[in-house]
Order: sequence, then structure tokens, then C-alpha cells
Amino acid sequence: MKKTFRVILDFEKPIIDLQKKIIEMEEYARDTGVDLSEDLKRLRKKADTLRKDVYSKLTPWQRVQLARHLDRPYTLDYIQRITSDFIELHGDRYYADDPAMVGGIGIIDNQRVLIIGQQKGRDVKENLHRNFGMSNPEGYRKALRLMKLAAKFHIPVLSLIDTPGAYPGIGAEERGQAEAIARNLFEMSRLPVPIIVTVIGEGASGGALGIGVGDVILMLENCWYSVISPEGCAAILWKDNSKAPLAAETMKLTAPDLLRLGVIDKIIPEPSGGAHWDHDAAAAILKKHLLEQLKRLNKVPPKDLMEKRIQKYAAMGAWKE
Repeated sequence: MKKTFRVILDFEKPIIDLQKKIIEMEEYARDTGVDLSEDLKRLRKKADTLRKDVYSKLTPWQRVQLARHLDRPYTLDYIQRITSDFIELHGDRYYADDPAMVGGIGIIDNQRVLIIGQQKGRDVKENLHRNFGMSNPEGYRKALRLMKLAAKFHIPVLSLIDTPGAYPGIGAEERGQAEAIARNLFEMSRLPVPIIVTVIGEGASGGALGIGVGDVILMLENCWYSVISPEGCAAILWKDNSKAPLAAETMKLTAPDLLRLGVIDKIIPEPSGGAHWDHDAAAAILKKHLLEQLKRLNKVPPKDLMEKRIQKYAAMGAWKE
């Protein structure tokens, strides 16, 4: 279990305070030789109960905050833990390499896979390098190049979504941001290999959809996935960013809401307290679910995969003719 955080959310403070007290008692017992085993046992039990109680009653806005938690595992953290022999591939062969979008080939329990995903930074320097996980057109074109490589060699694709949106800068628009995302939607819909999409953090707007078309959509339980951020929604509807918690409630952007609406197919549980408490446990859970889906989808003929994928998206939503 992780014992220190760089960021502590308001609703997590009682848990962290109790965790610090446990650590202090452990250090005192170790240094003095005093037997505090019963007291520690009682406090650990209290901490587990408190953690389960707090995280079982999260509001949509609190889940948004957890999805953005700086200690939450990112794409490369998961890749490091669930794959072996991972080889990162770079460049879109048109303009440049985009560090906000990572991808490459690795092995998960003897199953060769291609993994793509957005990557955020851990500090200011890395966030500037990764552009805060906001991809430029070359990032989406790199992802498409790698997916076509996977199709050529009959390798399943795993897509990990974690972005506040595609980069909206002038340069990105000049280089065809909208076209790059639209092209990915079109090409992913007819890619003749299994595609498993997992929302591991934030899933915002077209930036998420640019690598978000798949045969199955999974979502970690403390994530959000929507056409716009709660802050953006609040600014448009109420001209007031402070109403973001209300927007989060109204938008139905959490995993339970999206499962009920049929936007995602399955919710992946996180370790007690959330993925930021235990990266290894979170990765082990994700790996288990990915392998289950791979085993199922690998049996489906390519033609059926593409037909079912198109039908899946055509069935979403409600309309009247």
C-alpha cells in the first residue's frame, strides 16, 4: 500500500491522517521495542473500515477528482506492470513524434499485443514534455499507424484512455486535429483485429474518442468519460466554473452511469481506496480483465468483429424518425 501522496483530496484527509498515525506508531514500536501490536491491529482495522466507507459514497465530482489524482497510475505505469518485452514505437511518419501519445508492442502472458494510450507527466517538466496528456494530430496519426501495423501482423490492440482532451492549439488545428481524430474513428471501426478500450483516468471529448472505438469498452470505477469536462459544461450552461460539481452530477459521466446508459460494457474495480493507493494491485486487476476479453475476442472471426463493432455504436443513443 502506498503511504505517502503528493496530493491529498479533502475527503481523503481523515484516511491519510489515520495512516500517518499508524506509521508513527510502527516507527515508535520499532525504535523502542514496545509491543503495540494490538493497538496497531485496531487502528489498521479502523483505517480499512474508514477507507471503504469513504470511497463507497463518492459523488460524481469526487470521482472526477480521483480520475485526475496526480498519484494515479498512468498509461506507462500500467504498461510497465502488465507487459514484458515492451518496445515503444515513435513517430507518425508525417510530421513528428507526440510524447502525449505513447504506443508499442508488448507481451501479456504469452499474448502479443499492441498498446496505445495518452500519457501525462508527474511534474511540471514532464507535463510540459507530455503536454498534460493532450495529443496533437501527430499523436493520433501515430496511434493509427501503429494500429494498422497491428492489423498487418494480426495483433490485438489495447487502448488506454486518459486525457483532458485533444490539444486545441492553433498549430494543432493547422495540422488537421479534427481530420486526424475523424480518420481514427473511421479506421478503427473497420480494423480487422480485436480492440479493447479502457478508460483509466479522464476521458474527455474527441481527444478520448480518437483512440476510443473498440469491440469492448472497459472503465475503471473512479474515472469519468464525457463529451466535455465538468468545468467546461459549467462555463457554458451557467457561466460559472464553480458549478462544476453540479455539472458532474448532471452529465452522468461516471462509470455506473455510463454502464447503465450502454456507453461502456464493464466496470473494472479498483483496489480499496482507488488505483492511486496501490499501482501494482490496480495493474493486476486490469491485466486480469484484459486477458479475459482477449481470450473471448480472439475467437471471433475478423469479419464478425468489424460487423459487431459497427452495430455496437449504431445502437447507442435514442432517436425518433
